[in-house]
Amino acid sequence: MTTHKKPVVNRNAEVGEQAMIEAILEGSPEGIGVAVIRLDCGCRKMAAVDKDGEPASKIIMYRDQAESICPQCQKDNGDFMRVTEQFIYWATPEPAMTTKAAIEAKVLGMQPSA
Repeated sequence: MTTHKKPVVNRNAEVGEQAMIEAILEGSPEGIGVAVIRLDCGCRKMAAVDKDGEPASKIIMYRDQAESICPQCQKDNGDFMRVTEQFIYWATPEPAMTTKAAIEAKVLGMQPSA
């Protein structure tokens, strides 16, 4: 589920993001998905979530091919006003649609769609 307009993400960024998602899931045995929050600066926040929508890992902030996050994120920790897209990447097998909607509402603050 997206908010705002979808940013243009190059193929290398997609590969890096997917690798980070897989690493987070591998290091989070209780995780059934990874919340991904993309910011207007190109940085991302990610964290695994468990079956109850609770954190299953620490929040990871990163920027593709950079040694650290950008100066703006260092200042405001990736303020929600700069979010361009947010979603949960679900591990396989994915939970039921109703479970996914409830977790998305809890984690991302989005209302489940009817």
